Amino acid sequence: MKHDRLEKRKSGSHALDIFRDDETWVYDSSIDHRGRVPRRASTGVWKASLFIITIEFSERLSWFGLSTNLISYLTGVLHQEIKTAAKTVNFWSGVTTLIPLIGGFLADAYTGRFGMVMVSSFIYLTGLSLLTMSQFVPSLKPCDTTPCRLPPRKLHEVVLFVALYCISLGTGGHKPCLQSFGADQFDDDHPVERIKKMSYFNWWNFATCCGLLLGVTAIVYVQDFLGWGVAVLGLTIFMAFTVVTFFMGKSCYRYRLPEGSPMIPLLQVFVAAIRKRKLAHPSNPALLFEVPKSQAHGRQLLHTNRLRFLDKAAIIEENESTSCLQQKHNPWRLTTLTRVEEVKLLFNMIPIWITSIPFGLCVAQAPTFFVKQAATMNLNITDNFKIPPAAINSLAAIAMLISVAVYDKVLVPVLRKINGNERGMTILQRIGVGMVFSTASMTAAALAETKRLGVHNPKSLSVLWLAPQYIILGFGDGFTLVGLQEYFYDEVPDNMRSIGIALYLSVIGTGSFISSFLIMAVDGITGKAGKSWFGKDLRSSRLDNFYWLLAAVNAVNFFAHVWVSIRYTYKNVERRRVVPDNVSECSSSDQLMP
Repeated sequence: MKHDRLEKRKSGSHALDIFRDDETWVYDSSIDHRGRVPRRASTGVWKASLFIITIEFSERLSWFGLSTNLISYLTGVLHQEIKTAAKTVNFWSGVTTLIPLIGGFLADAYTGRFGMVMVSSFIYLTGLSLLTMSQFVPSLKPCDTTPCRLPPRKLHEVVLFVALYCISLGTGGHKPCLQSFGADQFDDDHPVERIKKMSYFNWWNFATCCGLLLGVTAIVYVQDFLGWGVAVLGLTIFMAFTVVTFFMGKSCYRYRLPEGSPMIPLLQVFVAAIRKRKLAHPSNPALLFEVPKSQAHGRQLLHTNRLRFLDKAAIIEENESTSCLQQKHNPWRLTTLTRVEEVKLLFNMIPIWITSIPFGLCVAQAPTFFVKQAATMNLNITDNFKIPPAAINSLAAIAMLISVAVYDKVLVPVLRKINGNERGMTILQRIGVGMVFSTASMTAAALAETKRLGVHNPKSLSVLWLAPQYIILGFGDGFTLVGLQEYFYDEVPDNMRSIGIALYLSVIGTGSFISSFLIMAVDGITGKAGKSWFGKDLRSSRLDNFYWLLAAVNAVNFFAHVWVSIRYTYKNVERRRVVPDNVSECSSSDQLMP
């Protein structure tokens, strides 16, 4: 008995040492700027994330300041027709939100997130500098008079679009890496940091909305009343300042080393499963091959019952010794259970990605047709104060700011007490709520457009008639956009998190491309039927019918999302925890709280 108590005391003392060590150092495969294990007190968490959020604020300020009012520039300075300008903006937005797939892959495989952010910042600044030159250098200006009533110089158009697509390339490195790099500053296995990480995504979007709000108000106001040159020059200087600030915080960051192409291990799973297709599944999933935790690079995943054919890639054949396999094995013949589950994760995400695209369709309308609607209406808020058309987007930003703050500070604490979910509601439930708002937003837009078409002089109608569609869409963004960011960061394999954020962005990009295709398809079909829904201007168009079509698509898609969500299985991670209350080290094998 005395001997047992002594052994128990020694075991407790050892566990306490482990806990203290875990509180001092961060053992999540990250390193500090000198390549060592990071100290928990001096690296990561909010002290590091604030540097990262600062450069994101600057990038979003530039992006929304340019993209929101670009359609006005294309129609007013380059003299493009409204449907041509809308397709141009949609195509540019689509490219900008799909390039992150390449940037995310390169960051995860080769450069690391910090390196990719620095390279893309240089490219982004190059684009802003070219844009500034196109407004100040005489030979690059659209024309010699202001306002420009003549066809613009071809050289100006070339420089303009080169600048815009340089910004697209810069965004392609920023967007997948900045947000995931910020999330990397929180340790998933540390209970306090894990809770902070859940708030991180909300406050990241709060900062993004602040950039959006200033972009569609202050920057757009400067563009319309002081000139595009002044606005772009200011954006260039501010971006340069925040890039320097981001670099200065490098000693506070936790870094993840690139692990080579994440696609090769996934391909190995398919090859190994096909090779062993004739083998029977083991009676117990515990018989599937997995390396010991001491040899594992990163977190291990637990077995799930979906896509069981892929399990065959981890079956140990009769002539193979487990002890020998742990030392060396052919990954094209035998893969670990974790690798198999990572492939399952990617397949599991495809239906969610598809059902998210109609929301991207709705988002694509805000910087295009919504702005042109506003331009035809009375922009006077008071007798002495007139706003630029694109400034009405500020209502969406304010609504998103409110929804994110209320969700994080009010809804989540209440829902945690009700259902015990540390997120408040599951990620897919949050996305679904936003889809309801997007459907309501398109309905409000259709009703507002019907009202606008019904008056003889749209200038007699206040632009505030568009407020409901912007506000409702902003509330939807606070649920769906933030939810998609969390989902694609958390649910992808750990070594593909930059690609995960890029997948979220691809939803918006694909929505923009489909919006362009839909405009062309509807224009062709309705044109053959008699009168196209898209005329040379809004007076001769029927945007109300187009909005009703989008509302119907989103309503049907919502039920598809619910059906997919009910059948969804969340990422199942085996966590290592250190619990101070009973002073013991334990290994958790439960599913990540969705």
